[in-house]
Amino acid sequence: MDFGPGLWLSCNKRHQRSAVLSIQVKRIDPISKPDNVALVEQGTLFQPKFDANGLLSAIVQDAVTGEILMFAFMDREALEKTRETGKAHFHSRSRGRLWMKGESSGHVLNVESILVDCDQDALVLKVRPAGPACHTGARSCFYRALEGESLTRIGD
Repeated sequence: MDFGPGLWLSCNKRHQRSAVLSIQVKRIDPISKPDNVALVEQGTLFQPKFDANGLLSAIVQDAVTGEILMFAFMDREALEKTRETGKAHFHSRSRGRLWMKGESSGHVLNVESILVDCDQDALVLKVRPAGPACHTGARSCFYRALEGESLTRIGD
């Protein structure tokens, strides 16, 4: 029987003539229940699925051209700050802290929309960049193509 989010009850009769029932109540992860999986995958409830390190994958895409500009990770704080300010914030694994893209260069990413994948563990941020997205000065972090065993710079 289902008693709301996270509770499940199982009754097991030990013997037909016995009045003794074995009752087990256990807490379950609401995401793992089939009904809730459908809500997460096809419904309207935003319930981001952070990984074991508390991170989501975030792909940054130019809202006008569709070009992929960068890839980064977001933790809960970065997601909240992004939604609150409209400026892209990320979790820097190397610095171990929150950072706003463009905080030192001024090349901020103005977020127009956030797309969420089916199981809510990855995001696409559609942005209007105020300058190059890559710290190298390239428009996109994806400015080289793999050709054989070497990298070839592609047009900016």
